[in-house]
Amino acid sequence: MTKTPFTSFVVFAEMRTGSNFLEANLNAIAGVRCHGEAFNPFFMGGEGKEEMLGVPIAARNADPRVLLAAMRSQTEGMPGFRYFHDHDPRVFDIVADDPSVAKIILTRNHLDSYISWKIAMESDQWWLANTKHLKTVRPPFDLAEFEHRLEVLQQFQRRLLHRLQATGQTAFYIDYDDILDLDVLNGLAGFLGVEGRLKELNFRFKKQNPEAIEDKVANPEEMRAGLASIDFFGLSQTPNFEPRRAGSVPQYIASNAAPLLFLPVKSAPEARLRKWLNGMGPVQTGMDRQTLRRWREAHPGHRSFTVIRHPLARAHAAYADFLRKEWMPELRPYLKRVHKFQLPPKGKGFDTAAEFREGLVVFLELIKHILNGRTELRIPPQFATQGAILQGFAGVQGPDVVLREDRLEQGRQWLAAETGQDLPPLPPEEDAGPFPLAALYGPDLEEAARAAYWRDYAGYGFANWAPAA
Repeated sequence: MTKTPFTSFVVFAEMRTGSNFLEANLNAIAGVRCHGEAFNPFFMGGEGKEEMLGVPIAARNADPRVLLAAMRSQTEGMPGFRYFHDHDPRVFDIVADDPSVAKIILTRNHLDSYISWKIAMESDQWWLANTKHLKTVRPPFDLAEFEHRLEVLQQFQRRLLHRLQATGQTAFYIDYDDILDLDVLNGLAGFLGVEGRLKELNFRFKKQNPEAIEDKVANPEEMRAGLASIDFFGLSQTPNFEPRRAGSVPQYIASNAAPLLFLPVKSAPEARLRKWLNGMGPVQTGMDRQTLRRWREAHPGHRSFTVIRHPLARAHAAYADFLRKEWMPELRPYLKRVHKFQLPPKGKGFDTAAEFREGLVVFLELIKHILNGRTELRIPPQFATQGAILQGFAGVQGPDVVLREDRLEQGRQWLAAETGQDLPPLPPEEDAGPFPLAALYGPDLEEAARAAYWRDYAGYGFANWAPAA
């Protein structure tokens, strides 16, 4: 047998998924030792235990690597443990990125798991070794509680899957119904790379609630009606092919004259706000998280804000800006090859409004395809949806307020009231390009913008574009 690439393992599971039964059978395999819920916030390995392998719970809490090291150095055979979504989050980051840690993912039907959890909560019987001690209860089904639990667990499962994909790892997936299959458990031993095999299953832990689902709850009719309202197949979910964006701290603009932090959205009125902040006094740009933290500490009572723009006006601004600066050189040959559209020579621009408008229509179609993941082109911040950019801000710190370009004066007044300062008027709005949008506007442009940026239209309630009064 070839040498296993794994030095240890982790069982990703949840309460009431059969993890006790799986652990008992893993420990029956020669060369394998599972240490239970080693990183449960309330105990170590099992209920009431506060020490493991000579490591007290305080030392584990101070640095979980101490216990991980003890497992590897003191365990005879391959060590492992069970990890649930609410265990020490530091441990997830440590083991998820380590290819020497084998990943076992145990799952169970979410409804079965939830009802089993409700029964255990009400009966206070979390595992059963002797059927004489079985307690029978019929808890009520709580739809809101179930939906919340479902979302939390699915979010963790998505996070785990993404981490494995991003690091090029694979896992051994095993369902609750598979843990009674001797061949599957021996296949798991083969995955771990140990020589031991099971000759029979360990039934120390007994199935507690073998009845049909509807017989386990006090309100089966209410449960049936509630489950009918849950969108299990994601029919109402909107597809999104944009990659997650990180908040670009170096682009943030912090005023040293007023306690204001501006989080700019590319192709929105960034230049106008930058000019406004510069007019008050010195500003800081090019910051990292450390210098941003120092600015915050030096400006108590600060307010952060961003400004979003109508999607059509934003696409028009991005298009005009690209014609001036051509900040995405791969775009020119792509437009010619795929869209059969020839841009004017670099730095020259279009001669007529009709030619400029024709290019804008093509540009909107291109943005639609890029955002839908249909091209090999990257998504620059000038094209990204404003929703994606604001989500990226939240990774650092979400803005206190999201202002809209067509109500900037009201936004300025709000910032003045919040900071207690007299803020100067905003500078006049500058033309976004050689041909203003008002001279180009038509239903076809609006339709093209909606096709490209439908998530922003829907998410922020944008109506059809209208020129400023």
